[in-house]
Amino acid sequence: MRAAVVRSFDHPPRYEEFATPDPAGDQVLVDVLAAGLHPRVRSGANGTHYTSDGRLPMVPGVDAVGRLPDGRRVYFVADDDAPGTMAEQAVLDPRRAVPLPEDADPVVIAAAMNPAMSSWVALRRRVAFKPGQSVLVLGATGNAGQMAVQIARHLGAAHVVAAGRDPERLAMLAGLGATTVVPLTGDPEEAAGRLGEAAADVDVVIDYTWGAPTQLAIPALLTRRTERSAALDWIQIGSMAGPDITLPSFVLRAANLRIMGSGQGSLTAAGIVAELPSLMEQLAAGTLTAAAQPVPLAEVERAWTAPTEPGRRVVLTASA
Repeated sequence: MRAAVVRSFDHPPRYEEFATPDPAGDQVLVDVLAAGLHPRVRSGANGTHYTSDGRLPMVPGVDAVGRLPDGRRVYFVADDDAPGTMAEQAVLDPRRAVPLPEDADPVVIAAAMNPAMSSWVALRRRVAFKPGQSVLVLGATGNAGQMAVQIARHLGAAHVVAAGRDPERLAMLAGLGATTVVPLTGDPEEAAGRLGEAAADVDVVIDYTWGAPTQLAIPALLTRRTERSAALDWIQIGSMAGPDITLPSFVLRAANLRIMGSGQGSLTAAGIVAELPSLMEQLAAGTLTAAAQPVPLAEVERAWTAPTEPGRRVVLTASA
């Protein structure tokens, strides 16, 4: 079969021949219709993701929409030890797959499920989120952050603060459900102060940045809270700004801060998959929106480095 193949962590994948995977046990071989080029896929392909084992060659891709041998279409999350999904064919475990509604666009589903899943699962599985609470999305101008703004409002958030650096994307977020937008441009200390004023009393933070923005944001929020004993659940999902922070000890004593992660390992695969049908339903119905940029799989090397329009996710497809 033909696939996107990584032979060096320093070079984008190339479209070339690769051995067709053999299903084992209950696995099924499917024809891949669409696979999203997510940040998680990029980090796996360059060897920097925390799950990377350094083995090459490899086929990237963590999820896809595929067609089963009987013609049914499904969205599936690839097994951790299976070849990736950016190929003409891939193996799936039926326990990690959910059927597509008849009217669902496979390209949109492939573009949206991964970025939407991060906040959907975090708010439904990692915290006891209740309608009427408020949410800060830190790093809201990325694709996952834009989905998080929509999802927080859909799940009943009364107030959603969206913070990010890209002014063009930040301007779009009011139309997606943000009640307050905070630019994180200019002097970092001043940006943290603006964020603290706007989001001091939120109940949940969905954090896609980590690094310096989070390091400054945590004390900026906590020192401005009206009631410091009110719980603040800080959910760490991404690390766009860096993998580490320095956390002053006083913030853990002076406020009711609860820091947790949401991702592979902090949630079971079964727990994640259990959330997919309800998320799929909202995406298929158009309640949650995502913009996709389809590119033929054969053009993967170009697509890997080509610029994309703001708010769009590249999806590699079986055909043009």
